[in-house]
Amino acid sequence: MKRKAYQVVFSVTLVVMMVAFLSTIFFANANLSFAASSKKKSSAVAKPSAVDFTEARIKQLQGALKITEAQKELWDNLTQVMRENAKEMDALTKDRDEKTKPMNAVEHMKLHSQITEAHLDQLNKFIPPFEALYDSMSDEQKKITDTIFRTGKHGKQKMK
Repeated sequence: MKRKAYQVVFSVTLVVMMVAFLSTIFFANANLSFAASSKKKSSAVAKPSAVDFTEARIKQLQGALKITEAQKELWDNLTQVMRENAKEMDALTKDRDEKTKPMNAVEHMKLHSQITEAHLDQLNKFIPPFEALYDSMSDEQKKITDTIFRTGKHGKQKMK
């Protein structure tokens, strides 16, 4: 009698595990095929362009840093570099997005390398005008700037 009970329990357990396994595979394939079929994201969740993000960031920083009239020229030099960098990144992103063929791992790594090199070049362009502006700042402005760059926040307001 006990032997029959074990056989039934074993059979039921085996069936339940098989169903769970097959369900997992089925739903995973369904999700992957759904993801592959939706090539375009809705505009509601579209990522803002680097130019749009940069313009918003410039506006937030200018208010938070309390740029003075004497610092205006240095600020303008910095924002010009920020805008040029954003345009360059948007062009690189657009070029990447226009490549409709799937990339293999090597192509993906090369693209990642190009983006990393572009970020490095942009940072190297950004540092000199940023340093000039920073050197002209009051101690209060430097403290605010240090906090923003360290944490991304100014006071209780998060920099987005």
